[in-house]
Amino acid sequence: MSRTSRVVIAVFILIVFLALIGGLFAFKAFINAKIAYAISHAPIPPVTVSTGTLREAVVNQSIHVIGSLSAVQSVDLTAQISGNVTGIYFHSGDRVLAGQKLAQIDNSTQLAQLHADLAAEALAQINVARTQKLIAHRAASQETLDTYHAALLQGKAAVAGDRATLAKLAITAPFTGHLGIRAISLGQYVSPGTPIVVLNTWRPIYLDFTIAQNDLAQVKLGQTVKLTVDAYPGQVFTGKVTALSSQVETATRNLSVQAAMPNKRLLLRPGLFGEVTLLTGVTHQVLVVNADAITYNTFGDYVYVVVKAKKAGKPVLLVRSVAVKTGPREGNDVTILAGLKAGEVVVTQGQVKLRPGDVVVVNNKIKP
Repeated sequence: MSRTSRVVIAVFILIVFLALIGGLFAFKAFINAKIAYAISHAPIPPVTVSTGTLREAVVNQSIHVIGSLSAVQSVDLTAQISGNVTGIYFHSGDRVLAGQKLAQIDNSTQLAQLHADLAAEALAQINVARTQKLIAHRAASQETLDTYHAALLQGKAAVAGDRATLAKLAITAPFTGHLGIRAISLGQYVSPGTPIVVLNTWRPIYLDFTIAQNDLAQVKLGQTVKLTVDAYPGQVFTGKVTALSSQVETATRNLSVQAAMPNKRLLLRPGLFGEVTLLTGVTHQVLVVNADAITYNTFGDYVYVVVKAKKAGKPVLLVRSVAVKTGPREGNDVTILAGLKAGEVVVTQGQVKLRPGDVVVVNNKIKP
């Protein structure tokens, strides 16, 4: 075979090989195009969601604010007279009774002075009695008796002063309550104003909060207040309004309100703050929906409403996005002020996967 023939055959084989390779690529591109077309024209599978119905409810009109707790009675017990602590008769956190002795400051000098003044008082009393007998026999003058009377009164005053000083050196509870953390030690030298311990009354306990002047007409004595605090999630504490301030603060235009909480279990402590709901006693009818139905974003609140429609001649359920105006929340329900009507069905679970116009399948076994 000549050289030219071999070249022709080689070129022919190369052309056939390239044609086969090109055919394979073309076939693969054809298949991919068909697959892409099928995918793009395939129906989007419906999204499974759970739903709830917008319903009417009668609610109590309420005011929601932040409040803080304070003791009905509270005092920082301090020393009134300088001296060394010679006795401590309480433990931190104790419950104590009114008049109970808590601590003793060195009273040895005052006790000695009391004994001396008692002796002087006794002597003055004897002198008065003796002089009265002498006057009866005209053996003493009225002037002498007056002098001894004055000495007796001075003696009684000195004794009373000694007892008052001794009472100040004995630190006692001015009322029944709970103590804080002990701030003194045995042998410590204390001076007037030195903190000893804090005493508070917790039962009942005051709840202090403020309301805007616009709500003044809605607040009255005896109204019910509800308090929730982070320390006890899920628990609601109830009390009654007991006092209103006599004036509106000019700086804030708010009115101070005080309520009494029974605090029977002593769970609440002074200084705690929480969310306050003041029930005004006025009821009105509103539309409510489960709070899980509301989607919040920077552009406003909205919900997905489920509507009946037809697609390819078949009945389906579609969703549309509706902007809503929400009001106060009560438990798991949110008040709807505008945007929806009673009876409309809204999505409560599955909103993350939704876009307006999506087909949905309802499965209410998925609880919000």
